[in-house]
Amino acid sequence: MNIKRAPSFIIISLAYILATVVGVLVYQALDFTAWLALLIADIVATLVIFVFSVIFKNASVYDPYWSVQPIIILACFAIGYGLNLTSALVLIVIAIWGVRLTANWAYTFKGMAHQDWRYTMLKEKTGTLYPLINLLGIHIVPTLVVYLCTLPAMHVIIARPVLEPEGLVALLLSVIAITLQTIADIQMHIYRKSRRTTFVRIGVWKNARHPNYLGEILMWWGVALYCIAQRPDMWYMLAGAIANSLLFAFVSIPMAEERQAKKEGFEEYKNETNLLFPFEKIVEKEPDKELDEEE
Repeated sequence: MNIKRAPSFIIISLAYILATVVGVLVYQALDFTAWLALLIADIVATLVIFVFSVIFKNASVYDPYWSVQPIIILACFAIGYGLNLTSALVLIVIAIWGVRLTANWAYTFKGMAHQDWRYTMLKEKTGTLYPLINLLGIHIVPTLVVYLCTLPAMHVIIARPVLEPEGLVALLLSVIAITLQTIADIQMHIYRKSRRTTFVRIGVWKNARHPNYLGEILMWWGVALYCIAQRPDMWYMLAGAIANSLLFAFVSIPMAEERQAKKEGFEEYKNETNLLFPFEKIVEKEPDKELDEEE
């Protein structure tokens, strides 16, 4: 739909306010454990956003959910259970991550007329199956992944354990991840203003094709390990970080690579860069053919 940027922001905001209200009401109405009640409420809230995406024929309505969802969930639990130093620290880190990522989305948001290229690609590839892909692949699956990523922080807020020193190391990993994402996004915005080269080769992008994805992956490993540092027996809290890593490894990164591969010079660019890590790639030198022949 050709709706200008400002009205589009209003529509998105109303959609998320409605989804939040519905989600909270569902959670309060359910007489289940906090984990199950939250899961159901989260899915119902996602369905509200899905309806908006269908009405406006734009799956990108869901994009902010990835970063807004954890803040709302954890803020509600913080209000209900209170905070100590341990739970406050993880809430602050996730809030900074979420606000930053949402702000980056808002900066790049062009309005309802623009849909993320990934969703357009999926629509072209799946044809008549796209409505189902839209519901499950674009909305429900990411919601479940971030739900799992949020559970460790949710546990810390509910249990309010004593802060263990090794937990600070884990949380530092999340802080580094947020910093990496921030730098990567800023440098990408700088590149897009000029696009003097086919591929972005500045800063953390010089030696890596997806440093922003690395930041997102490390963010949730830090949160999960922070929880486990307080409760080593809750190793299963790694499920969210693992699921998130798999989502990037088998969906987000392959899609981005496929899109980049259409550009001229991609193979050379690929050979010169790492997939995720922003460090100079060690390239093995080819053996000297002349020496081989002499031997």
